[in-house]
Amino acid sequence: MRTDAECRALEVARDVAALLRTECFDEIVELFAPPLRAAVSAEALRLAWAAEAAGHGGVTAVGEPAREAGPGRMCTPVTCANGRFTVVTSVGGDGLLHGLRIDPHGDAEWQPPHYADEDRFTERDVMLGTGPLAVPGTLSLPAGPGPWPAVVLLSGGGPFDRDGSSGPNKPLKDLAWGLATRHVAVLRFDKAAFAHPDRLPSDFTMADEYLPAARAAVQLLRQQPEVAPDRIHLLGHSMGGKVAPRIAAADPSVAGLVLLAADTQPMHEAAVRVARYLAELAPGPSADERVSALIRQAALVAGPDLTPDTPPTLLPLGFSAAYWLDLRAYDPVATAAGLVCPMLILQGGRDYQVTVADDLIRWQEGLSHWPGVAIRIHRDVNHLFFSGSGRPTPAEYARPGHVDPAVVDEIAGWLVRR
Repeated sequence: MRTDAECRALEVARDVAALLRTECFDEIVELFAPPLRAAVSAEALRLAWAAEAAGHGGVTAVGEPAREAGPGRMCTPVTCANGRFTVVTSVGGDGLLHGLRIDPHGDAEWQPPHYADEDRFTERDVMLGTGPLAVPGTLSLPAGPGPWPAVVLLSGGGPFDRDGSSGPNKPLKDLAWGLATRHVAVLRFDKAAFAHPDRLPSDFTMADEYLPAARAAVQLLRQQPEVAPDRIHLLGHSMGGKVAPRIAAADPSVAGLVLLAADTQPMHEAAVRVARYLAELAPGPSADERVSALIRQAALVAGPDLTPDTPPTLLPLGFSAAYWLDLRAYDPVATAAGLVCPMLILQGGRDYQVTVADDLIRWQEGLSHWPGVAIRIHRDVNHLFFSGSGRPTPAEYARPGHVDPAVVDEIAGWLVRR
């Protein structure tokens, strides 16, 4: 006997399957909860679907969803001329889609990168914060007494788990295991948007999304006898890197920042830029319409008419007006320039979401006065810091990979030297 929640999850999965059969991606996005809408656009979904279908010789049938491990999760098989792939959906207690991914590898599981040695560290579960938005996490401690330097990992924008899971990939787990192997303690955690998607208040902001859990993580690390209390750092990826200076400004005990693909361009402008890039990869009337709509929404964010009462439906990515007002008032570069802690800023040369020209240049210009800042470009890596070649597309994020070992080595060396 299915519960009401399971019946709703199956109903939504069937709706998604029907819309996929007719390639109605805008209608699928209408089923998204706001955090998922912020992470996945209709164009990105259309492009990922088209790329996966083409790689398997074209879709011949979309099957009946079946229950998968985990609450609210369903797995829909897609049969193609040359194989098959699956679509995994996750429905929250509010009846909305909080997760949707195309899995080209069926039951393929994440495998540890070759640079991780499980005999050189231990892990245990922890809980960060109190109240209804407390989040679970994992503490990785190097073998031996220490005291070791430490980092708190901050994932990118969207409802990410502690591993930064995306398809068969777990870039934050790559980093955690790689750094713990190299004598760095690591604490990573599920974001509230992942752990409690149906509990988020309507006025939830970026500050609410990161600061409580991150500050609790720093405090927990400081209490560990194996951790050097004066060598606790923040390591943020994408939006996690954007917000890291804000956390450090709120907690002066933070010893330093590692920023990976940290965006500095105003996010409403970046959303339009990325939408245009995706439209170039898969041109068509719907792509043009999506870009035009996003331009109108971004203009509202940037203009004087944005108020706390502006409906999210009029704004980019499904974020609330409170979220955009908070973002608009925050300058990550200026905040970082007011800090006195050292920073390591890394950027991928093949990243189309956060770029050298649009984002890294602002870090370089704004922090040029501070000798404690090291900035490096890894030319061959994408937004996840996976190595590759050619023009980057969303489809490559669905292929199994790992954070480039040179990136892990550089971060570990910088942290241990400090």
